[in-house]
Amino acid sequence: MEAPALGFGKASDRLGAWGFYFIAKLVLFWRELIGLHPIENLAFALLLAVPLASPRWRRLRHWLAVPVAVALLYHDSWLPPIARVVSQAGMLSGFSLSYLTELAGRFVSWPVVAMLVIAAVLYFIVARFVRTDVFVLVAMLAVAIFQATERPQGGVTASAVVARGDAVVKDPETLFKEFFDQEARRVVKFAKPPAGSIPFDVIFIHVCSLSWDDLEATGFDRHPLLKSFDLVLRRFNSAASYSGPAVIRLLRAGCGQTSHKALYSPAPDRCLLMTALHKAGLETFLMLNHDGHYGDFLATVKEQRVAVTPMPLDGIAVTQRAFDQSRIHEDGEVLSRWIATREKSGAARAATYYNTISLHDGNRLVADAAKSSLETYKPRLARLLDDLDGFMKKLESGGRRTVVVMVPEHGAAVRGDATQIAGLREIPSPAITLVPVGIRVIGPDARRIGEPLQITESTSYLALSHVISGMLDKSPYGAGGFRPADYTNGMPLTELVSENEGTAILRRGDKYFLRQGEEAWKEYSVSPPR
Repeated sequence: MEAPALGFGKASDRLGAWGFYFIAKLVLFWRELIGLHPIENLAFALLLAVPLASPRWRRLRHWLAVPVAVALLYHDSWLPPIARVVSQAGMLSGFSLSYLTELAGRFVSWPVVAMLVIAAVLYFIVARFVRTDVFVLVAMLAVAIFQATERPQGGVTASAVVARGDAVVKDPETLFKEFFDQEARRVVKFAKPPAGSIPFDVIFIHVCSLSWDDLEATGFDRHPLLKSFDLVLRRFNSAASYSGPAVIRLLRAGCGQTSHKALYSPAPDRCLLMTALHKAGLETFLMLNHDGHYGDFLATVKEQRVAVTPMPLDGIAVTQRAFDQSRIHEDGEVLSRWIATREKSGAARAATYYNTISLHDGNRLVADAAKSSLETYKPRLARLLDDLDGFMKKLESGGRRTVVVMVPEHGAAVRGDATQIAGLREIPSPAITLVPVGIRVIGPDARRIGEPLQITESTSYLALSHVISGMLDKSPYGAGGFRPADYTNGMPLTELVSENEGTAILRRGDKYFLRQGEEAWKEYSVSPPR
């Protein structure tokens, strides 16, 4: 009788030690740590199980199988498509060695390693008495049958619509296309304020790497800053999980949501937020707490017709170093300089875009460079929230009428989930794209009537444009006071659809669906934040 492959298992077990490769995959799939393509894995297992008479050919097959096994495991994983990794290779080359080491360490989960070690011990014990190759083949076939039978019931195939009684349940692909068709028809107009209207400034504070999930993970979801806002959008979808797309989406907030691909085509003036505000009579300012070179961030901002030079950062304290060793300046000092700069401007109204990357993954504190970015995320967040709170108090004491809009780009994925390690944001999951958006009216005659308003319906950038446009039309300042609801009546709601290059998430009812590349839509099981 022929000896088993690699010397393990029963003599009749053709897979030998390769059987554990498939068993490990089934265990990881069961724990939802990877996906699984059963047809491809079944075909690979059959090729390994085909008997070969020549020992030389058997050895060659095992060597050739190794790269195939690695590629197939990557294909089954939740990691970005290889094409995406290759396209981003230039940006990855800019990462510091310390950050690359930190990222590598996040891929090692000791509980998962322990689970696989236990599975390996059990496998090689059982393999002496049971034909594991039969079990592997049957298990793969069962998964394939299960997935094939579940998809039509879940409505995740690309077939048209399915009638259920009096209701019509549309599949995700149909919903996805209809969403963008509807969004293409939506626009918010910014008119010049009426004559005699009390003037005020608007500042958009665009925070990199902060979601509701991050706030909950760090215990800062009840920070005083969040309680100070007059209006909070609890279910605001940033629609992106990377900075470049996020800044384009905010600076095109005058129009409905576009596809990821359309972000890189020119947009009409009516969509461009800062252009619209400038035409409405607001002088524009631009601030960053970094140099904006990485990923051509500053160039991306200027492509949205923000045709002003960023406020200089000379003399402002450098408190962090980014993952590429570039300097990150202290938010409180940057914002204080803006107040001083604004005082010198004679414009009655101003619109400012401020971008901060103080929370970005890979940042190292200058004062404690030995700690990883994950270790310092919580203290960095505490400092940023305190700085923003302090900035608003300075505005109050200074008497300048200012509407402050805090809108994060995306979350930090600080605690990760079953599909992505901490910091990885290739899948724009709800835990990453549902971000805390707050609007506060500050000034000597800013008097809110009633309690702060929290909007729990699904919104996105068009809702921000609706509120600011309403405030320009009817100033929230004056003896009569303002009600937050005055600016949310008729607010555009936007269903959750999020995208990165080649990856999309959408919500249908209480379920979320994921599409990667050209694969079919499938239910995404990771729970969104509360």
